Amino acid sequence: MYERFGKRALDVVAALLLLPLLTPVFVLVALAVWLRLGRPLLFVQPRAGRRGRPFTLLKFRSMAPGAAPDAERLTGFGRALRASGLDELPQLVNVLRGEMSLVGPRPLPLGYLAFYSARQAQRLRVRPGLLGPGVAAGRNAVAWPQRLELGADYAAGPLGLGRDLVLAARSLLVLLRGQGHAAPGHATMPPLEEGPLPPGGESKRPGT
Repeated sequence: MYERFGKRALDVVAALLLLPLLTPVFVLVALAVWLRLGRPLLFVQPRAGRRGRPFTLLKFRSMAPGAAPDAERLTGFGRALRASGLDELPQLVNVLRGEMSLVGPRPLPLGYLAFYSARQAQRLRVRPGLLGPGVAAGRNAVAWPQRLELGADYAAGPLGLGRDLVLAARSLLVLLRGQGHAAPGHATMPPLEEGPLPPGGESKRPGT
């Protein structure tokens, strides 16, 4: 029952409550991004949703524009914004649209679909999440193989309210502590082609 109806109902209700409640935070973050980085305020990128269907992920921009390496484009402000997780707040709109869930595997670029093993592709069985197993385990500080396995394990189910509440609480704790916003030795997360990852390896591209 929860998997078929309750999870989506909870997403809608929570997003409808949180969006107006967090409006002052949205305004303050948007103003800070505008003052520090200029326009555009939002970073948008096609990502793979449930069953691999593409959708446009929204988040506040945390890097200066350009083709320079992440470390050069990421200022102290950008690092603080990413560490806080406040850059991800616009994804509540993705949740309300039905493109994402509050809890689930993090959404990845469309280009990675071809690299998934059968096991890793199970992550596409559910909507990607704003919070979830990868975030709860430590965000970008967790190696890709482990994160992919966590996502596949979550999607394999069964999904349950208790499990989602625990993952949400653990994810929020990681965010409140500012943990895991970058992989060890990197400004953000190394792209797929920079590491010897197994099929299905995932990466967060610059600005993601």
